[in-house]
Amino acid sequence: MASFFISRVDTEVDDRLGDSGRDLGGKAAIAQGRLAYTNFLNAFSGSRWEALAERGARVQRPLWASTGTKNPAYSDVLYVDELIGPHTVNTVPEATLDAFLDHGSSARTVDPDLGETSAVLDRLSEANIDLLDVAEKLEREGLASFAASFDEVIAALVAKAG
Repeated sequence: MASFFISRVDTEVDDRLGDSGRDLGGKAAIAQGRLAYTNFLNAFSGSRWEALAERGARVQRPLWASTGTKNPAYSDVLYVDELIGPHTVNTVPEATLDAFLDHGSSARTVDPDLGETSAVLDRLSEANIDLLDVAEKLEREGLASFAASFDEVIAALVAKAG
C-alpha cells in the first residue's frame, strides 16, 4: 500500500495560509488525496497494467492515514467522508469511526470532480503554497518520529533483556 498522511497536510498548509487563506482551509489534503487516487487509477488500469496483472502483479492500494480531524472547525469525519472509493484503505481512528458511524456518509467521494480538485490545487499555488515543500517537511518529520519510536522500542527491549 501507498500511505498518505491526510490531516497532517491540512495542518501544515493551514498554518502556512494563515488568516488570508481561510476559504482554502481543510481543502489541500483532500485535493492531494484525490489527485493521488487519480494517479492510482491511471497506474493500475489499461493494457500495460492488464499485462502485468496477468503475470501476477497486484494492485498497490492507496492507504489514507492520519484521518482524524485535528482542526475542530472542520467536520469530525471530513477525511473519511471525502476520500471514499474502491480499492482504498483508511486507518480511521476509533473516535473518528464512531463519529462516522453516527453521522458519516458512505457514498463514493474520492473522485467526484477533478475540475474542482485542480481548481483547489491552482488556488493553493496562487497562495504561494508549495505542496512539494509541504510533503518534504512532513516526510522529514514523519521519518524522525518513526525513528524516535523505533529507538524507544529498542531501548525498552534492551532494558528488559539486560
